[in-house]
Amino acid sequence: MWKYDKKLQYPIHIQNGDLSMAKNIITQFGGPNGELAASMRYLTQRYTMPDDKGKALLTDIGTEELAHMEMISTMVYQLMQGASLQEIKQAGLEGHYTEHGFSLYPVNAQGYSFRVDYFAATGDPIADLCEDLAAEQKARAIYENLMDQTNCPDILGPLSYLRQREIVHYQRFLELYNEYLAKGYGMKKQGNCRF
Repeated sequence: MWKYDKKLQYPIHIQNGDLSMAKNIITQFGGPNGELAASMRYLTQRYTMPDDKGKALLTDIGTEELAHMEMISTMVYQLMQGASLQEIKQAGLEGHYTEHGFSLYPVNAQGYSFRVDYFAATGDPIADLCEDLAAEQKARAIYENLMDQTNCPDILGPLSYLRQREIVHYQRFLELYNEYLAKGYGMKKQGNCRF
């Protein structure tokens, strides 16, 4: 089903470790608005889209979110690489180190583990696309918040790329949402979000 290209969508070469940024960026791996949640949300919702166009769009974007998860994981790994135990303790990452060493684990910025209830699938295409639109906007906002916390071009480049992809995904979902709304899909009861 998928062809795996063994390179990142955007090159990541972080020269200097930064445990504080690693601790914050990891939320885009295991947080409620991160790439793991997005990929699972879209790859789950695709089955109940009313046509092949919707199924294809959710499959495409869900697959791209898996690639973004790989980018985030690479960033966190590079930001933590070579850190001493003392530096890990100073950054408040000793709990992570205790459980996982330098391995990656899906958590949010506060260290709470990924939860499956971070993503929703109702079977209603309008409701699910509203969820997807909101998810893309939340992810965009988080990338902007992360970008506010660094001046490092090695970090800003990939974060900016990922932020831009969230905007593109939002636009694609909005187009599909408007098309489905016009066709009356998911309109068993009146009331939906308007964009």
